[in-house]
Amino acid sequence: MKCIVGLGNPGKKYEDTRHNIGFMIIDALASRNQWSLSQKKFNGLFTMERFNGEKVILLKPQTYMNLSGEALRPMMDFYDIDIEDVLVVYDDLDLPPGKIRLRKKGGHGGHNGIRNIIDQLGTKEFKRLRVGVGRPEGSKTVIDHVLGGFSKEEQGPVEESIDYAVKACEAWIEQPFNEVMNDFNVR
Repeated sequence: MKCIVGLGNPGKKYEDTRHNIGFMIIDALASRNQWSLSQKKFNGLFTMERFNGEKVILLKPQTYMNLSGEALRPMMDFYDIDIEDVLVVYDDLDLPPGKIRLRKKGGHGGHNGIRNIIDQLGTKEFKRLRVGVGRPEGSKTVIDHVLGGFSKEEQGPVEESIDYAVKACEAWIEQPFNEVMNDFNVR
């Protein structure tokens, strides 16, 4: 069983913000496969489905970003999901809008959602799909930047990155992660 976790903040107020790109990708993946995240448990919204015979869980933590691990950890425990079968999808300031990067492990890089997942799981060794949201320009703070929406100029590249990330998630359900990294990190 695979588990794909998209990070974000719950509520209408945060819906289209940079920080919610993980939620956007989970929603796009669900929509593309005609799935609905209608189950509420483990401090999250989720669905368990089959993708070409493989069981997959899509999870959107409803704990707010900084406590994302408090939704993932209980789900992993309940369904006995191995850390090898988890992919965390989240926003990354160090990548420009339109870019994605897959990694096998790493630190939190200042991302509080990832920091909490590392704390909850007790390891940095879990798969990640980082989605570019760019750095703030001028005097804009990081908080204002990630809790703000994308500009008109960023809309096209962001939509492309969401589609590309969905394809990467689907590829990972069926293929070894190294192959997916080799195929999707080239763009």
